[in-house]
Amino acid sequence: MVIGRDIYDAFPRYPFTPPPELEGRGGHVPVIIVGGGPIGLTLALGLACHGVSCTVIEPRDSASFGSRATCTSRRSLEIWERFGAAQPALDMGLAWTGGSSFWHDHTVFSLTMHDDADQKHPPMINIQQCFAEQFLIDAALEHPDIDLRWSSTVTGLKHDADGATVTVETAAGAYGLSSDWLVACDGAHSFVRQSLGLKMKGTSYEGRYLIADIRHASKHPTERRAWFDPVSNPRATVLMHKQPKDIWRVDYQLRDEDDAEEELKEERVRARISAHLEMIGEDPDYELVWMSLYKAHCLTLDSYRHGRVLVAGDAAHLVPIFGVRGLNSGIDDAGNLAWKLAAVIQGTGGDRLLDSYSEERVFAAHENISQARKSTLFMTPPSRGHTLLRDAALSLAVKHEFAKPLVNPRQTTAIVFPTSIINTPTDPHLPGPPAGATLPTCPVEWRDGNGSGKGFLLDHVKLRPTLIQFGDHRSLLASAAAGHGVDIVTVLDRADPAFDGFCLVDSQGRARAVLGAESPDAGFLVRPDGHIAARWESPEPDFITMALLRSLGLEAEA
Repeated sequence: MVIGRDIYDAFPRYPFTPPPELEGRGGHVPVIIVGGGPIGLTLALGLACHGVSCTVIEPRDSASFGSRATCTSRRSLEIWERFGAAQPALDMGLAWTGGSSFWHDHTVFSLTMHDDADQKHPPMINIQQCFAEQFLIDAALEHPDIDLRWSSTVTGLKHDADGATVTVETAAGAYGLSSDWLVACDGAHSFVRQSLGLKMKGTSYEGRYLIADIRHASKHPTERRAWFDPVSNPRATVLMHKQPKDIWRVDYQLRDEDDAEEELKEERVRARISAHLEMIGEDPDYELVWMSLYKAHCLTLDSYRHGRVLVAGDAAHLVPIFGVRGLNSGIDDAGNLAWKLAAVIQGTGGDRLLDSYSEERVFAAHENISQARKSTLFMTPPSRGHTLLRDAALSLAVKHEFAKPLVNPRQTTAIVFPTSIINTPTDPHLPGPPAGATLPTCPVEWRDGNGSGKGFLLDHVKLRPTLIQFGDHRSLLASAAAGHGVDIVTVLDRADPAFDGFCLVDSQGRARAVLGAESPDAGFLVRPDGHIAARWESPEPDFITMALLRSLGLEAEA
């Protein structure tokens, strides 16, 4: 519900442009993405970066309105950066690393997320979803391989072993569009999911939150704050986040006896927010901009692949807001799928890559749901028994350190895929990240024949599989990876004037430390999405070739 529009009114509206299909031309495209929200746009940018054209079908004519998903994780920023779309969000977003949880007059937990000199990006930035969407729209409109069709609604779907065909309704009439592949990014009420007869499984919770954006000048730093049983909202909880443009996001729980229709009335919302601002010592002078009602769901499909139709984001899974896993898990879906679908389309990867997309992201959904369920039960206890346990933990956390972790909101972190079908298993005794983990990063110095510079390890994993090898083994690696479009990054422990070509110089040993590379000739195969596919203590050509083929879904064809 929109109250005051001007803070978000600068977003452009995009006119409907009649597509060639309405004139009897065209009619077939490589990929249809249903839904032009942040997940669909991220996927479109990823495919385009890999050289694959796509058509995005979106019923709206602009970015969404209001904060909606407001916390963007480091992992999401890494994905956007790889697709050339992170900098505007980084420039606007408010970085934060921690927060506080309160019970009555006591601070019962202080959140500190991992952040040190090794990291390129903050663990989290706050930016309203509408602004993030606009930045993605801007990037998509600049890319010739993305056809973004506004004011267009998919109303019919047929699919078979060769692809999918949709019926698209517009103000100028309906048309058909076929594709080799279709990806459903059309949200929680996905038309595509329903058309396929798919149902998500899991649990929906009765606890309700009213979410409001207020424009409020405050010097309080950017952090996550949570209040349990505050005077402003007895027997319930309140959350606050600072956002760009002096907007504060306020989430407060409705009690079981509260009537949602009554509580959505402007005077009731203002009374609750004013009471909370007064309680925390803030000036109650603010503008109410936007509000919405939210219920928590822990739901996922069993599979995200159905022939040539794939599902991502809220169309595939619904995760509670606690721990900020909703939008971020959808962006991770898009980052995982983009390179795999592109590889299959371009013939550089096998079909089992798309099976691995489903396997890995379903696993991630269950991991996210497991953590989010714990947070949901703590934030919105569903029964008197859960409430008693929660309040006991809070009371213990006032004085006892052992109880404080029980209050931890369990913020989202990058998921490790320990048993992916495209992993090459790692010796569990090796230090550092195993196969399936995301590549850690640290500052590095690079050198080539033209000069040198500084950056981060992750900067050197781009859009192709990457072999990161300590020691000069370029000839061996080139032979092992021949014909598969692989980038080779040599890491030297010290600068060598005789080295001819590009290399990273790890003179401080940070790269070895974060990678657990104790062997002089340790190496890593990193997928285009930043996950480690294999690692070794010394480079063996047959092992590297096998691991590369497996990571590309080609092992069965080798």
